[in-house]
Amino acid sequence: MSDVLVVTSKVKKYIKETAGMNCAGNVPAELSNIVRAVCDAAIAAAAKDRRKTVKDRDVSLPAPAPAAEAGDGLGM
Repeated sequence: MSDVLVVTSKVKKYIKETAGMNCAGNVPAELSNIVRAVCDAAIAAAAKDRRKTVKDRDVSLPAPAPAAEAGDGLGM
């Protein structure tokens, strides 16, 4: 199991204050996976430019996953 890269209490507080919703226990781990993917892409971008420093211009959000279609077996 990998380390959680986000502050769980802050994530839960943000969700509660923003939407009045609770946060499932596995959300911080999933957010950490997204953070890892963003960091890996930023590292690759910096390396491509032959830099040893990751800069803000190297950071970008991953493309959103395609929406599930009706009848795809996911219970929708």
